[in-house]
Amino acid sequence: MIDALDLAQRLIACPSVTPADAGAQDVLAASLERIGFAVHRLTFGAAPDGPIENLFATIGSGPPHFAFAGHTDVVPAGEGWDAFAPHVRDGWLVGRGAADMKGSIAAFVAAAARHLAKGLPGTLSLIVTGDEEGPATFGTAPLLDWIEEHGHVPDACLVGEPTSAVALGDMVKIGRRGSLNAWVQVHGAQGHVAYPDRADNPVTRLVAILARLKGRVLDTGSDWFQPSNLEVTDLTVGNPATNVIPATASARLNIRFNDLQRGAELEAWLRGVVAEEARAADVTVRISGEAFLTDPGALSTHVAAAIHAVTGLTPELSTTGGTSDARFIRRLCPVVEFGLVGTTMHQVGEAVRVADIATLTEIYSAILTRVFTPASTGSSPSH
Repeated sequence: MIDALDLAQRLIACPSVTPADAGAQDVLAASLERIGFAVHRLTFGAAPDGPIENLFATIGSGPPHFAFAGHTDVVPAGEGWDAFAPHVRDGWLVGRGAADMKGSIAAFVAAAARHLAKGLPGTLSLIVTGDEEGPATFGTAPLLDWIEEHGHVPDACLVGEPTSAVALGDMVKIGRRGSLNAWVQVHGAQGHVAYPDRADNPVTRLVAILARLKGRVLDTGSDWFQPSNLEVTDLTVGNPATNVIPATASARLNIRFNDLQRGAELEAWLRGVVAEEARAADVTVRISGEAFLTDPGALSTHVAAAIHAVTGLTPELSTTGGTSDARFIRRLCPVVEFGLVGTTMHQVGEAVRVADIATLTEIYSAILTRVFTPASTGSSPSH
């Protein structure tokens, strides 16, 4: 058997800040091999964003094939605490990654160990990357390509992100909004502020661009999604002088968009506005994921029923929040997300209740029981 709290602490003790692995996947692989999984270690990419350590582990054969996905990388620790010295204080496990998401990984491995002891009529896999918190270039996306090439495509997948809002089990994510980042640099001509006719102020045109972009209501939301929103995240001129018109002005923005929008269409609109206001401008766009929805069905029903059986809660099915690696996984199979309470993720002093790790283990175990019972195997959890 696997002790979830012990495994979580050993994972947290590895300072696996993206792109470093720092031994986290060694710890995970050893635990999985101990309970019978075949573990494949896959490294992709090169500096500066890599190399990235990834892991695919599988056991059993035939349908149904259920997968758990997660990440062992974490965000930087921040100042004022010993983030990689995990400890229990007043019933809380403290350490970077406790919530996001080493605690969930540990709970799932412990649940898998319990379930395997009963026998497995099907296939169980883990898809674990070290590049979820970073650019996500050398992580889940190429790992899924490898999985597809080697015939390991699951029927359904559960991502262990910290989706619970206030109490463990109160929220399950069945979709996510898309995300578009854009960098706009407007070029002008430097000159003296007293002689504007001899210069070309790029700030004026950049402000006009941003006003038009912010002035458009993208939509008012859809059945499962909140309204799309555009936010300016940086505005830079870098002009140290009070009497000089600058030569360039730059801005960065992000659009979080729902299923009424498509990344390519938003990019075309953005580039069109920039071109109309400032011909001499550079635009770079990166679409990190499209909006997606896993329609409520067998998969979300299994997860919600397991949560209710263990906690008595009926989870809200939600699409709120940021992006996750579910945006990649959804191209292979239906995917939902469920994990610990995420109120402290990415914060100094990140922590989760020790009791919640034990309860999450029970919920994951109940999910596996529902997925792999004879009644469930008659119809895949993807339908």
